[in-house]
Formats: sequence, C-alpha cells, structure tokens
Amino acid sequence: MEKKWDLAALASIPLIMTLANSMLIPVLPLMQKKLNISSVQSSLIITVYAAVSILCIPIAGYLSDRYGRKIIIIIGLSIAAIGGLVSGLAAWLMDNHVYATILAGRFIQGVGAAGAFPIVLPLVGDMFDSEEEVSSGLGMIETSNTFGKVLSPVAGSALALVIWFLPLAVIPLISLISILGVLFLVKAPKQKKKQDNSLKSFFQSIKSILAEKGHWLYVTFAIGGIGMFIMFGFLYYLSSVLEDYYHIDGIWKGMLLAIPLSAICLFSFITGKIVGESKAKMKWFIVIGTAALAVMMFICGIMNTKGLFFLLSFMFISGAGIGLALPSLDALITEGIEKKQRGTITSLYSSTRFIGVAAGPPIASLLIKNETFLFFLFAGCGLLCTLLALFAIKPSKEPAASKS
Repeated sequence: MEKKWDLAALASIPLIMTLANSMLIPVLPLMQKKLNISSVQSSLIITVYAAVSILCIPIAGYLSDRYGRKIIIIIGLSIAAIGGLVSGLAAWLMDNHVYATILAGRFIQGVGAAGAFPIVLPLVGDMFDSEEEVSSGLGMIETSNTFGKVLSPVAGSALALVIWFLPLAVIPLISLISILGVLFLVKAPKQKKKQDNSLKSFFQSIKSILAEKGHWLYVTFAIGGIGMFIMFGFLYYLSSVLEDYYHIDGIWKGMLLAIPLSAICLFSFITGKIVGESKAKMKWFIVIGTAALAVMMFICGIMNTKGLFFLLSFMFISGAGIGLALPSLDALITEGIEKKQRGTITSLYSSTRFIGVAAGPPIASLLIKNETFLFFLFAGCGLLCTLLALFAIKPSKEPAASKS
C-alpha cells in the first residue's frame, strides 16, 4: 500500500509539469493581445521552457545519480514554482517589461522542470524489484503525463476566462502540491555511494554504456524523439484546422483536442498493465504502435482530412498507437540500465523526447499549407520507427539490468 501512495505522488509530477506548459497553448493568442506582442514572441513563452529543459535534463540526471532522485525532484519542483511565481506576478503587477519578465520566469521554470518529470522514470525503476511492477508503474506515469495533456487545453481555456494570466499564476500552487506529496509520501531507496562521482567519471560512464548497449539505446532514443515529433505535429495541425476551417475555439476546441490525447492516455495505462517484465512484448507493442501511427498518417495524406469525424477517428487511432509505444520505450530504457546509471540515461532519453516536442509544431506550421506532404512526412517517420523497432531492438539478446 505504501508504494501505491509513493507512485501516486510521483504520478502527480508529470501531470503538473505538463499542465504548467501545455495549458498555455490555447491562451497564447489572448496573451499576444494583452501583452501587445507578435505571434513569434508569444510562441517563445512555450519554446523557452522546452529549450532550456533539453539542455538541463542530462545535468539533472547526473545530479540524481550522484545525490539521489528525491532531493533533485524536490529542488526541481521548487525552482519550477519560483519561475511560475515570477511569471504570474509580472503579468499581475508590472506595467513595464512584462513580457521579458514572463519569459525570464518561464526560463527558470524550464530549468526546474528538467529536474522533475525526467527523474521520475529512473526513480520508479529504483523503487521496485519486480520488472512487472516497474512496467506497470511506468505505464501509470506515462498515463499521468498524457492525462495532463488531455486536461491542459480545457483547463487553460477555463482559467483564462476568469483572468488572462491565471494559467501562469496557478503554476506555483500546483507545484507546491506536488512538492508536499513527494516530500511526505515518497520513500526513495537509499543509493549506494560510488567511489568516483567526478564529472570525468560521469562522461566515461555514458561513453561506456553507449558503447556496450548503444545499438538499442540509440534506437529507443530515436523512436521516442520521432514519436513526440509526430504527436505534437499532428496536434498542431488538428488545432489549426479546428480554428481556421471549423471556427471552433475556446473550451470546445480543447475538448476536441483531448480526443486523440485521451487515446494516448488510455492505451498508455493498458500497455503498462500488459507488458509486465516481457521485453519481447515491449518490442512488439512498439512495432504495432508505430505501424498503426504510420498507417493513419498515410491515410490522412491520401484522403480528405477536412471531414471532422474521419479526421478525429484517424487521430484517435494514431494516439492509440503512440500510447502502445511510449510506456514500452520507458520500460525498455529503465529496465535495461543498471540502477546507478538510470538517472543519466533516462534523462538523455527525455531530452530526445523534448527535442521532438519542440520540433513538431514549427515543422507542421511550415508545411500546413501542403497537407499531403506533411502527412507523408509523418507517415515516413512512423515507418522508420517501425523498421527500427522491428530490426534493431532484440530483447532476447539483452542481459537483464542489475538490481543493485
């Protein structure tokens, strides 16, 4: 029962960190008007958060290996709360340099986020001895992460109806809730002291791990990043079509965007329960999920995607495919690396996912006038993931990670 509370507290972190970023997306046009800034400047409110996280995640992983997961998570959440406080107070109280201060707060928040969700993955691996429990726990974490994405468009739109900067202002409060949960509920296992914790040893360790396990680590990194690229690319496309073609915005738009995200959430939960400790199942869930994603993107490329029912149906199946792949990738990474190295490697994996998140919307925006090419690009990327998973992931030949 204790570990259920631990897991519940940890699951709140991806939910809150996702809300802290994604619920700003539907209110960016409103922020643009209130702050009198350009669309490019408003997009930086999202981009600066993701960009600094990409750079800081590997550092946070190294620090979690050296000083412990729990303390780094608490520090990360605290920094994220401070960043949210800076942005919220700037929007509320300042008359001059409001945008620059909001951006500075988002930068600080991104630094904190790097030490939060990415460190949860190796901590779940540390807490459980059974690979089946690890897979189930990671499925719950991925479900929570996706549920945050489901909730965020609706929550952001609803909060902005009260006052435009409220989505910024609530971030410190929800971060504090997660800090208290981790502080009092999570009983992280004590990490054994390593003889050499130097930065030189850290880089040598990464080099050694990649040399030993590189053939499948590189593949899982690539699939995770490409999967996020496709996911956020087609979500950007769907958001644009709903607003520009169907003239649907606000909470209704958020609810329709939640349909494919709900599929990711549901299938992430189911996958976490089913794969257990079987690395063969993990591989085939990744193959099936990415293949389904590729097929749906190809169909969108050859059909009229302006039919709302068909478009949402294709996006739902695409979301289901991503939901099959993501928890399997998490489990494969977490269970294939020794505990003392998990923070570093899973953080590198999280960084590649953030790169996909950052790349999806701008690429989609550049190609949105050529829908056929856009969806064929997504289909090709999905097919590449399928082939990589099919031929490069060979779980039967991978030794089990040490539990020490």
